[in-house]
Amino acid sequence: GQLRSMGDISAAIRNNRIINFANPAAYTATDSTTFMFDIGVSGMYSHFRTSDASSGKWNANLEYITLQVPLGRYFAMSAGFMPYTVVGYKFGFSDSLQVPTEPHQSDRYINYSQSFSGDGGITQIYLGVAGEIAKHVSLGANIYYMWGNVNNYRDLTFASSLYESERVQSILHVSTVRARFGLQAYHTFAKKHNVTLGFAYEFKKKLGSDFTKLETIQNDTIVYPNSNNRFDLPAYYGVGASYTYDNRLTIGVDYTMQQWSKAMYENRVDSLQDTYQIALGVSYQHNPFSRKYVDRLYWRVGAKLYNSYLKNQNASNFGISFGVGLPLRSSISMINATMEYNHHGTDMGMNLREDIFKLTVSACFGETWFFKRKI
Repeated sequence: GQLRSMGDISAAIRNNRIINFANPAAYTATDSTTFMFDIGVSGMYSHFRTSDASSGKWNANLEYITLQVPLGRYFAMSAGFMPYTVVGYKFGFSDSLQVPTEPHQSDRYINYSQSFSGDGGITQIYLGVAGEIAKHVSLGANIYYMWGNVNNYRDLTFASSLYESERVQSILHVSTVRARFGLQAYHTFAKKHNVTLGFAYEFKKKLGSDFTKLETIQNDTIVYPNSNNRFDLPAYYGVGASYTYDNRLTIGVDYTMQQWSKAMYENRVDSLQDTYQIALGVSYQHNPFSRKYVDRLYWRVGAKLYNSYLKNQNASNFGISFGVGLPLRSSISMINATMEYNHHGTDMGMNLREDIFKLTVSACFGETWFFKRKI
């Protein structure tokens, strides 16, 4: 939740109050006696608009459930549950087709409607471990198991019963394992200044999946099972840097890339393009030791620019975010709230625009479980 309000930066974020599962090398930042648990939920409104139509949709989701446990002084582990992708869309249009006629007859048209929709999603659980392999250097890895179903529908309906309506449904069933590796190098100088460099990487991975296509015309359905259709998860690269002053001010920047151009989609590698994202985030706390509660609040802001994996789409995609962290009695436990705005646009001749407003609320609890009292 905290990193969402900072533009989704993660590669170089190293903080004992944050479970940074996007870069597993960050797990060793935890206190060697502290257990952490974090849960986040979100509500989202999406507004779609073209040159001649618009629609909106509300959605709510569980964002994640994660925990983090120290394994001695130099090692730590984390585990969690979260959606990998959530599918839910529906849009369509109506038009008319000219019907062939005899030369002496006047032009004749038939009205039709076409709609596109999708539902389902892919969920993942992970287990991660990190260790300090050298002074000021941490290395970590996450292993993920992913499963779920994604359904996509295309419906064609004619106004006249003389023409047959059609529905095409595709079903993607996923069950696969993947891994992510992370590295962080960090150093403190002049007591109050901390600099961290981070890197995260995932190999390209063949997606363990089954793909089925169903075509229904009137009451007749044809099934095209095609388990040989290959889908890949792209290679992922993430690099970032952060600077922290006096544990009160943090500034970070990330650059991430996913190599979709080399990932197979329905046995093809020429239908997608690489995605890039650059993000900037800032977090500020005025005085963690002040008696005034407002001085102990965390204020966060972030921004990002990114592109789509769809080819020939010169989209203007950007996002901005703002958040606040509300400390509880414990110096580690905190309630976080984030408001995001994301804009997706395209100039592919459709003048399609999507505006997304998303509120995320999370609760992060930290407790000292492994401290031995002296008698």
